[in-house]
Amino acid sequence: MTTKRLRILVLTCSTRPNALGPAVSQWLTDTLAPSADLLGADLVPLAIGDLGLPFLDEEEHPSTGVYGHEHTRRWSRIVDEADGFVFVTPEYNYGMPATLKNALDHLSSEWAWKPAGFVSYGHTSAGTRAVQHAKQVVTTLRLVPLGATVALRIADVMQGDRVAPEARHAEAAEGMLAELARLARALTPMRERGHAASVAGPLPGSYARPLGPDDTAEVTVLQRCCWMEEAIVNDTLAIPALHESPADIRAWLADWQTTGLWRDGRLLGMVRTRRTGTDLHVGRLAVAPDLRGLGVGRWLLRLAESAGEGCGRIVLSTGATSHRNIALYQRQGYVLLPGAKEAGAVDLAKAVAVAAAG
Repeated sequence: MTTKRLRILVLTCSTRPNALGPAVSQWLTDTLAPSADLLGADLVPLAIGDLGLPFLDEEEHPSTGVYGHEHTRRWSRIVDEADGFVFVTPEYNYGMPATLKNALDHLSSEWAWKPAGFVSYGHTSAGTRAVQHAKQVVTTLRLVPLGATVALRIADVMQGDRVAPEARHAEAAEGMLAELARLARALTPMRERGHAASVAGPLPGSYARPLGPDDTAEVTVLQRCCWMEEAIVNDTLAIPALHESPADIRAWLADWQTTGLWRDGRLLGMVRTRRTGTDLHVGRLAVAPDLRGLGVGRWLLRLAESAGEGCGRIVLSTGATSHRNIALYQRQGYVLLPGAKEAGAVDLAKAVAVAAAG
């Protein structure tokens, strides 16, 4: 899975003047800061009152993603960038605040497959009825509510004018965050599969998306698996992919346009491209050894070739004795170029027009 840090939105839901919400949210973020850092998560505090959201005023249904107002577009960007949420909410008349319901109703797909934790506060029920009310709504939006919650009874946590929850409340908050972080990472494939930057892959349940430096760990593992076979076939260990450090891989992931094929959190294959003059260079075409022969390599190659518009030719290289690879490329219209790129390697190329026709 990606090593990208999680972005957790801590949303203060009450907009009532002098409400306890901001103080509760401050206590929560201060308390959880050390745990969040250990879990690889960034807590981002935000108050609904600062969003400037009127009661839902969009002409199109939120499921269309067509937003006519800047306040909705801004809210959409904020929610879309988040990996999970903690709603800090009071209980009003056995339910959640209308402000929270309105904020939820403004959007649709941006919420999907992200975990939602709750910190509630109130009198007799400590806000728990608001949480139960909210859970009915968030599940409809495909948010995934946690089992762990934090419930603060106002009489127990107030010391004069100061909010001072007990140690048991802090312990409950840390447990909630740990569950939220685990679930956020587990749900990552679900979020990525439906994202606009992803495309459906050739295998059931698979999808392709751009790779970046945060994917270094998975790319490192895939390279070790795939190029060890190449080392055996070519009788040499002098293959860069076998010796690159995570820092090396992180560097080229930032430089090349690289696409990875994923399923259920596993990197199944990848390919990278880069333009040099009128040439499109294709490299690091890799497929997990247990998935060979299923057309994954051909699918990745066609995906890479689609980036060649405006180029004169597409160039790639492989081991000189990697006969299976060479045969695959030749079947796709590539021809061997004279000479050797380096010891034990050969270059192949084809015109972009041929690639488009194929």
